[in-house]
Amino acid sequence: MTPKPTDVVAALRAYDPGHDLPALRLKHPPGALVELGSNENSFGPSLRVIEALREVAIEEIYRYPDPLGLALRRSLAEQLGVGVDQLVLGNGSHELLMLIGQCWAAPGDEVVYSEFGFAVFPIATAAVGATGKRAAARPLDDAMPRGHDLAALAAQLTPRTKLVYLANPNNPTGTWFGRDELAAFLARVPANVLVVLDEAYHEYVDEPQIANGVELVAKHPNVLVTRTFSKGYGLAGLRIGYAVGHPDVVAVLNRLRESFNANALALLAAREALADPGHVAQVREQTRAERERVARVLQAAGLFVHPSQTNFLLIDFKEPAPPIEAKLLERGVVVRPMGGYGLPTCLRVSIGRPDENNALIEALVR
Repeated sequence: MTPKPTDVVAALRAYDPGHDLPALRLKHPPGALVELGSNENSFGPSLRVIEALREVAIEEIYRYPDPLGLALRRSLAEQLGVGVDQLVLGNGSHELLMLIGQCWAAPGDEVVYSEFGFAVFPIATAAVGATGKRAAARPLDDAMPRGHDLAALAAQLTPRTKLVYLANPNNPTGTWFGRDELAAFLARVPANVLVVLDEAYHEYVDEPQIANGVELVAKHPNVLVTRTFSKGYGLAGLRIGYAVGHPDVVAVLNRLRESFNANALALLAAREALADPGHVAQVREQTRAERERVARVLQAAGLFVHPSQTNFLLIDFKEPAPPIEAKLLERGVVVRPMGGYGLPTCLRVSIGRPDENNALIEALVR
């Protein structure tokens, strides 16, 4: 008999990362597996990143990294137009989202998030014993099907609400909301409620009406923005993200942030990635073109494809999706099943390189 965890932890369900990709790779020839299930950047990082990592001194391996990540925070501060004290680094934005729950919610408190929102939001809520309040998403016939309904989210606010999690654009739907909608929502949120705006896919956005959360922080001290280098910058394997907020909010996070949570190679790679905005712009354009091409083909085949401002598409087959996903896997194409999100008729498909997308199309509709 093993020691029992707390009741709160015993009730938790672990985050589901999808298929066991290392095991699947062993079953296929090198490079034969088409990996479109994790929203990774198949175009890879900037050449500046690759060259910098090749020249890393051995001391960077056996010495601890900068515990404050000052060089990266200074680069971010200059690019974003914020103070260094408004930035905190994380082991990806996932760690920060969990840390935020620890800092601002507890048993008896309420945390508000959307139906079909990022899976980490309810996990972060449950991990601290808070009560999750899930607002219904937009209906399927809406212009933003299954996207955040900010009016419905605002209606869930009570005096017990301590935290609101939003994602713009949203994973797994790919949908988004505009700056006017967000402004109206923030006007209804009490100043003592922290609003977390997860912008993990910010680098893929080309729709001008989507709000830039960092620009809201100066006017709204209760807004905290999370971003990551895993997606548009192509650094998923190094695990580095950041949050931008009021200095007092960031100071709270630093009280509980793990020491040395950003490793030396990640800090270096992120700085080099920031120094090459042209690469990010190229990735955004290549992804947009491929996303629109794949969506057109799938829609022409009669499939329902959600609008997206990300590097993935959510496809609704209007029938149970697991058999379809299994057939794709038999052909070496890995996508993400959505049953865990309450979307059993849907699959989420990352947008990869043209050859990867062609393999998906061939396996799915031809």
